[in-house]
Amino acid sequence: MPELLTTDEAADYLRLSERKLYELVAERAVPCSKVTGRWLFPRAALDRWVSAGLIAPAGLAQVAAPPIVGGSHDQLLEWALRESNSGLASLPEGSEEGLRRLPRGEVMIAAIHLHRLDGDDETANLDAVADAPGLHDAVVLGFARREQGILVASGNPLGLSDMASIATTRARMAQRPPGAGAQLLLLALLARAGIALDDLKLAKPAFPTGPDIAQAIRAGRIDCGIATRSVAKSAGLDFLPLAWERFDLVMRQRDYFMKGPQALFHFMRQAVLRDRAAELGGYDVSDAGAVRLVN
Repeated sequence: MPELLTTDEAADYLRLSERKLYELVAERAVPCSKVTGRWLFPRAALDRWVSAGLIAPAGLAQVAAPPIVGGSHDQLLEWALRESNSGLASLPEGSEEGLRRLPRGEVMIAAIHLHRLDGDDETANLDAVADAPGLHDAVVLGFARREQGILVASGNPLGLSDMASIATTRARMAQRPPGAGAQLLLLALLARAGIALDDLKLAKPAFPTGPDIAQAIRAGRIDCGIATRSVAKSAGLDFLPLAWERFDLVMRQRDYFMKGPQALFHFMRQAVLRDRAAELGGYDVSDAGAVRLVN
């Protein structure tokens, strides 16, 4: 059987009527492309579509994922969700939690930035999605590269510079929830520096987002924490750069063509996103919307 199926071949392959298949095409629920006026269906994509449980016994009914972007928090993404009129809400709980919710159908998109204790962080997001159970039909889109660093009060009163200085000065250090990208980065930096987590004076409880850390530093409740340059700039805090990272969006292939995600993806390609990224600082959005992985 050919790798690209015609409409009648795809209908036979899926054991559907052509009318039902056309209905699915109209709903953008089935993977296909229109080439010179004809619909073509990649057989491998159809296999993944079926394996993902998109075809239910009772009339191909499927429960759509709620229009929610789970995973990591990001100021530029939060702004883009509003300005694009996507209708997508935000549920920032950390990268790994977003990846757990995605295959359960509890979010439509997961925003992630993952780090390894050792190895190449550049591919950490892609490797995690490729290996994740239940995400064999996932697609990963680039949103931005972001600059992460240590946030400190204006003037850096403790003279902090790196993980070693934070440990030796016993500076009050923010931590993020387990599985959050910034927490994974903290653990990776400590491992590379040969410092144990217990060597730090960690503030409790964990801080949900970067802006929460910034507010605590401004209020004098903590001395430092890891967040993005954009968070530091917005809060008027000093920023000690650590690393640039990939911040990606993960979704099921079936949701890629939904109205909300498409509105967001269209907006991501506009100049207004680049202008906002430059205004916030610490972003590179040259690859925004680029497909980085199709499982």
